[in-house]
Amino acid sequence: MHSSGKTDTGIKRNNNQDSIFFSDTPVGPLPNLYIVADGMGGHRAGDKASRMAIDITVDFIEKSTIENPVALLKRAMLFVNNEIYKAACADPDLNGMGTTMVAAVAQDGKLYVANVGDSRLYAIGGEIRQITMDHSLVEELIRKGELERKKGRNHPEKNIITKAMGSRDEMMPDFFEIDINTEEKYLLCSDGLSNMVEDDEIRDIVSEEDDLDRIAQELVDRANYYGGSDNISVIIISAD
Repeated sequence: MHSSGKTDTGIKRNNNQDSIFFSDTPVGPLPNLYIVADGMGGHRAGDKASRMAIDITVDFIEKSTIENPVALLKRAMLFVNNEIYKAACADPDLNGMGTTMVAAVAQDGKLYVANVGDSRLYAIGGEIRQITMDHSLVEELIRKGELERKKGRNHPEKNIITKAMGSRDEMMPDFFEIDINTEEKYLLCSDGLSNMVEDDEIRDIVSEEDDLDRIAQELVDRANYYGGSDNISVIIISAD
């Protein structure tokens, strides 16, 4: 696997509450690891939550002997959720902090994905497919048939998250498994990208360039071109 990642404050924000991690080499028993986290809960709290999510997850995995990627991601994320929740309860300044998280591991021709919140993973080739499912009020309305997906992008409550790491003492991630296709690339991103750039435009940017560093930069630049209203984080992965 080959990857590149970039995180950017954006144009409208003064600080970056996103955190990313990407490694094409082994992390503990896993052959690789890719994570995007988008913190929430105010300046200090959002920064801390996303950084804790990354640091504790990587540390947990490095020390683990669990070889099954799904079992390991689940154990790590449950542990991280509890640690963030305890930190928020112990410090009034961190009350209400939480973070989204999307993580992926490529192993034996499969991509194993876990997510909480509205940070996403896309599979991108001739078409673009959102693999993860947002934990958000807008997504719930869409699933219930009460809102058209195209109208969800501009919905006034699009930023309301229904599940986050650390927001409560118990949390269960969603898990997905897909076959790796060497004709596709895989994109992890925060909503600072997906809220600003249409899916078809994301597909075009990813499909028209082979250099992963350039793809990551162009995705960030495009989100900023359209206003950069939030922090922007991307990790682009290729199996080719």
